Amino acid sequence: MAKTCPITKQGSRMGGGYSNRTRATKFNPTGMNRKYPNLQKKKVYIPELKKSITLRISTGGMRTLTKNGAFATLKKAGVIK
Repeated sequence: MAKTCPITKQGSRMGGGYSNRTRATKFNPTGMNRKYPNLQKKKVYIPELKKSITLRISTGGMRTLTKNGAFATLKKAGVIK
């Protein structure tokens, strides 16, 4: 399973580098590291379909589900038909 949120489309991104203090004095790169979204396993009940599905969604995606409703959000994201 991919490490992306189906609702917010958040995926991994590169972060790191080196600090401005190091940049100002001498070149000493610390390297880059990959940062992943905060994905949680969540069981969501959809009353319109009378069934529940399990998703790995980000915490921002959970807030979107709560705000806009499960059916409308998942339909817009293309998770359900």
